[in-house]
Amino acid sequence: MSKRLANMSYLNRFLLCCGILMLGSELWKQWCITFLLNGGHYVWWYFPFQLCSIPMYICLVLPWLPPCALTDALYSFLMDFGLLGGIFAFCDTSGMRYPYLPLTIHSYVWHILLIVIGAATGLRSPSDTSMGAYRRSCCCYLACCLTALILNVSLSSLGEINMFYISPLLPMRQVVFSSVAAYTGTLPSIVLYVLSSLFGALLIHLLWRLIRLHRPISLQ
Repeated sequence: MSKRLANMSYLNRFLLCCGILMLGSELWKQWCITFLLNGGHYVWWYFPFQLCSIPMYICLVLPWLPPCALTDALYSFLMDFGLLGGIFAFCDTSGMRYPYLPLTIHSYVWHILLIVIGAATGLRSPSDTSMGAYRRSCCCYLACCLTALILNVSLSSLGEINMFYISPLLPMRQVVFSSVAAYTGTLPSIVLYVLSSLFGALLIHLLWRLIRLHRPISLQ
């Protein structure tokens, strides 16, 4: 394993280190929430399967994969959706604040790290910035949304759970989209939320295309 690690690119070693750091801090976070704040009762709301959690898993797995369409999709996910999640978390920081200050600090640092990972991947990854790469990353995102939806419904009996904030059983709580839900209902606001995420990631992807390829944006 050490020889293979030595042969990894600088970016992949960086991503692996970030993944290990994030995993360790996530385990610490889960312990704090469960035992310090909730008396040993696990709160499914904090189960680590949000948009901002997915980069942790990708960083742990991606460096070990051989170059292929999947790795391109995962790189694109980090530089598009991961960066999007890191940036827009700061548009509404209410979900990043906890009654235990170290957890609040952890949340802010986590999302800053997402931005760093996304920027580093966009600047250094071997993946292309074609629309094909974007579409593959969208497939990863939508697969995560489907998994989140299944978790939200199947685990609802254990307590409030709202992975990716798309539970059809709970009111929409995201800024702007919660106001939309007041007029359209929960399901239309969820669809709009997912479509908006796809569009936001597209804009970031096209920005990377401009930066890396130095040519006019084309949707071909």
